[in-house]
Amino acid sequence: QVQLVESGGGSVQAGGSLRLSCVASGYTYCMGWFRQAPGKEREGVARVYTNSGNTVYADSVKGRFTISLDNAKNTVYLQMNSLKPEDTGMYSCAAVRGGYCGLQAQLYNYWGQGTQVTVSS
Repeated sequence: QVQLVESGGGSVQAGGSLRLSCVASGYTYCMGWFRQAPGKEREGVARVYTNSGNTVYADSVKGRFTISLDNAKNTVYLQMNSLKPEDTGMYSCAAVRGGYCGLQAQLYNYWGQGTQVTVSS
């Protein structure tokens, strides 16, 4: 069982930046960030394979968000720049034990509790 703990959420004005962190208690094959706004479905934001560093982003965040790794610390980051009000939501990190890893939530085996991001206009 892998435990995931997120941090770094907060409130920011549109155009600002935040960096989220997620620490895993053990090895993970792939890690991803998801978000969910009130009344909306959960959305995959970005994912990274921990061995290769290969990344995938949702179209809505391409060019603004960057997912990165520090394997020595079992930590994944999400750097969020040029934030928009529509980026507001609960951001959660998740991990996959093995196999295919995309932006679909059902692929993920472990989930963190989430950290709130609020972007005001």
